[in-house]
Amino acid sequence: MKSRFLFFVGILCLAALQLQGQVSYLPLRVEGNYRPMGQLIPKTVKDIKAENLTVGCEVLDRDYTDYDEYKTYLPALGMKKIRLQAGWAKTEKQKGIYDFAWLDHIIDDALSRGLQIWLQTSYGNPIYQGGGTTNLGGGMPKSKEAKQAWNKWIEAMATRYLGKVHEWEIWNEPDLSEEIPAEDIVDMNIRTAEIIKKVDPKARIAGFAFCTLNGKLLEDCLKLVAKKGKLDLFHWISYHGYEYRPENSYKAVMNFRRIIDKYAPGIQLRQGENGAPSKGHMGGALDNYDWTEMSQAKWDLRRLLGDHGHGVETSIFSIIDMAYPTGLNKYVAKLNVKGLIQSNGEKKVLRVKPAYKAVQHFATLFDNFSQRITSYKMTCGGGEEAFAHNLYQNAEGAYSFLIWNQTEAPRNDNMMQYKDVTITGCNFTQPVWVDLLTGWIFEIPVSAYSKQGNDFTLYGLPVYDSPIVVMDKSALK
Repeated sequence: MKSRFLFFVGILCLAALQLQGQVSYLPLRVEGNYRPMGQLIPKTVKDIKAENLTVGCEVLDRDYTDYDEYKTYLPALGMKKIRLQAGWAKTEKQKGIYDFAWLDHIIDDALSRGLQIWLQTSYGNPIYQGGGTTNLGGGMPKSKEAKQAWNKWIEAMATRYLGKVHEWEIWNEPDLSEEIPAEDIVDMNIRTAEIIKKVDPKARIAGFAFCTLNGKLLEDCLKLVAKKGKLDLFHWISYHGYEYRPENSYKAVMNFRRIIDKYAPGIQLRQGENGAPSKGHMGGALDNYDWTEMSQAKWDLRRLLGDHGHGVETSIFSIIDMAYPTGLNKYVAKLNVKGLIQSNGEKKVLRVKPAYKAVQHFATLFDNFSQRITSYKMTCGGGEEAFAHNLYQNAEGAYSFLIWNQTEAPRNDNMMQYKDVTITGCNFTQPVWVDLLTGWIFEIPVSAYSKQGNDFTLYGLPVYDSPIVVMDKSALK
């Protein structure tokens, strides 16, 4: 009988954090002759080549977070882009007078840290009759005066940030309100995009930013855009689509892809806002679940890697917990705890959560996932449908194989399964096992894998409901 080795990571350095007398644990239990090699050393944005990863820095337009509190945590995360909301009402408090000082500060500081800006133009401005509100679901500008004022503000903003902001998004979650018809959504998107393009013809713009994955609404909107001959205004269609089990969204996402291909195959898909809470029943999307910091981190990883594996540009929401005013609206009534950083009602940074470290690990290895391989096959002795998996090569040709159990929403434990996994269509020279949740790296012993023809087999591979990576040791630069 093969000798077995049991390694237990008790209190990980990344997660053993004191808070109000309690300790947060991320125990990791791995059986087999796997030799622990240490942990991933996180890369910063200056060390990562990929530019298609975004972290949400929203709600600064409504002062629900404080940029200066968390700005130093952004480069270390490894995500090149930040999503901002521009804040019409915060900028134009008196009609016709713009004060961009608050946004200048954020954009200039972010650029100085090596970050790129994805600027979203929502929301409305109540100083104008029919100008909408600053709240989620508050409605678009409706009156003639408000629409004209919106147009002027968009032009002023696009002009001000010419050369600094190259990517834009029009309006956040217009489908949250059933009162906004497709015609109004399309009018807002076309009108705003044309103004931005007039100022900056090279600007790349994401349209719609739907909160749901309503294929009928998407098709209704694209039909209208196509009829007007304006499809070339948009580089992406963006969407959100929260699901307790993140993989549940991809049937609808791929339907989005089919609909887009019907009208404009060149338009890309972009997931612009998704993330899980670190505590359940706090209000907002996905609140009806007993979340912990562990299950939040797993969910975030599965969303990021699931998106990438489906050819979707991805992002994570949000950098920090958001202090929404109590009773602001029916969607969020308490502190929104989807942040990678724990904050409080005073918007102060308390500590990073395990999800912050997990996203760091993902970003650190992301350049190794540059080329997705589709011509491979994975078998594990039956039950393959239980696992999400993807195969990649980096620029030097080294393979990375990602796998996780996708059968349910992330659990609040780290129970491993041990599977004999065969990958047809790749090879590894000196494979290692990397846990993205904790960053731990294990060397896979020679006795635990074999190569026969075009098949590479791993015996007793530890897998669970959080993504792990099998990759060549040489790729761990």
